[in-house]
Amino acid sequence: MTQAAAQATTWTVDKAHSQVEFGVKHMMFTTVRGQFRDFDATIRLDEANPNESTVEAVIDAASIDTSVADRDNHLRSADFFDAEKHPKLTFRSTRIEGAAFEEGRRFTVIGDLTIRGTTREIALEATYEGRGRDPWGQEKAAFTAEGKIDRHDFGLTWNQTLEAGGVLVGREIKLTIDAQFVQAAAAE
Repeated sequence: MTQAAAQATTWTVDKAHSQVEFGVKHMMFTTVRGQFRDFDATIRLDEANPNESTVEAVIDAASIDTSVADRDNHLRSADFFDAEKHPKLTFRSTRIEGAAFEEGRRFTVIGDLTIRGTTREIALEATYEGRGRDPWGQEKAAFTAEGKIDRHDFGLTWNQTLEAGGVLVGREIKLTIDAQFVQAAAAE
């Protein structure tokens, strides 16, 4: 086994200790926040060359939760995510820049985000939060990431004009991800 192969490890998201959240302006002055409750993610960490690591994530569009049932149902409809026809949002990294396994180190993850069948490149500003073994012997690592997307780039264009001017739903979506990963068992 080569040194590089020995350094690459696979990690899966620990959903009980992770969140995928978003925020968007409502009526141009209030921020509405929500999250996706069902998601999966896998990281292949290349410890010898961290910039060669990869990230893949899949989010269940129907798991959107803003704590308002009527709004959530509208977001699942064809006006927004069209979750029946496009049940998954996906992200696959294409490159990572500036990564290092130093607690607090910031780096950029660039990749392809697909929503409603439309794929666009986005950049997430990420931070390596640390690594350690939990009381049950599992090796864990944590990362945070933030980014912004224009929802119109993905066909999410529904809106209402306000009487005083402006629109009901902002275009810019702020993404916030807090993710803890558990190292997969090594293949024998």
